[in-house]
Amino acid sequence: MTIFFHEQLYRTPELMTRMRDFPVAICGAGALGANITETLARSGFGCLNIIDRDRVEERNLSTQPYYQSDIGAYKAKILANSLYRALGTAINAQTKELTASNCSSLLKGSHLIVETFDNSTSRQIIKDHCHANTLPCLHVGLASDYAEVIWNDNYRVPSPANDDICDYPLARNLVLLTVAVACEAIAEFVATERQCSYTVTLKDLRIEPFT
Repeated sequence: MTIFFHEQLYRTPELMTRMRDFPVAICGAGALGANITETLARSGFGCLNIIDRDRVEERNLSTQPYYQSDIGAYKAKILANSLYRALGTAINAQTKELTASNCSSLLKGSHLIVETFDNSTSRQIIKDHCHANTLPCLHVGLASDYAEVIWNDNYRVPSPANDDICDYPLARNLVLLTVAVACEAIAEFVATERQCSYTVTLKDLRIEPFT
């Protein structure tokens, strides 16, 4: 029995091989990015690059896969170490702020970008870079009881008016539901190159195609 036994029963052997070898960069290691990284790794993705400059804070513990003993440490490093211990998967952890000047180097070699940043400046940098380089990019974001999983061509960067607000409502159930939708959209893309976008609402548990 292998680590990915159950996933192998659900996916085809060909897809499992593609997932193992498909380079994915996850921008952000917060509620969405950290859980997406963990889900992808535990699903069989073996070439993951996580980018985040932030450190673990106490308020992160309810929605992110970190522990009290991790407080003060870099999120990306903790996540990489944790998943290596769990799965033996080596994840590239970059504890740098992504900017327009270093974007190309931080994302180098990635065949898919997953953007989960919490500020409009970084989102715009990713959107512009992926558009200019015809690089597939999936944007994943949420607010209150709503979330969206949208590919770059249809994505609109939100207004920066509410950027970096720490005291926003955030239900763990919405985070995990959104992560599940995003990771399945990623697996679908790796399998078929289809770019399927979705919206998610928690109160009615609705997942709708985004058009």
